[in-house]
Amino acid sequence: MSSFVEMIENITPEIYQSLKLAVEIGKWSDGRKLTAEQRELSLQAVIAWEMQNLPEEERTGYMGPQECSSKSAPVPNILFKSDAIH
Repeated sequence: MSSFVEMIENITPEIYQSLKLAVEIGKWSDGRKLTAEQRELSLQAVIAWEMQNLPEEERTGYMGPQECSSKSAPVPNILFKSDAIH
């Protein structure tokens, strides 16, 4: 595992961008397709690099604070309507 960690520490921002693009489009910059193993390892490297170098909100897969949309609107009381009780 230390060799993977060392590799991540040696990734420059330019290499990171290249790996990220390769994962996104499935091809290396010279047009060759990534194998499934290359794509998996490249994605792992991108995520590991981001964890060390980017704030959480800029990382791959970040979704931000989530709130249920039903909290934004009042929930009607269908059991007891004020006009039906009288």
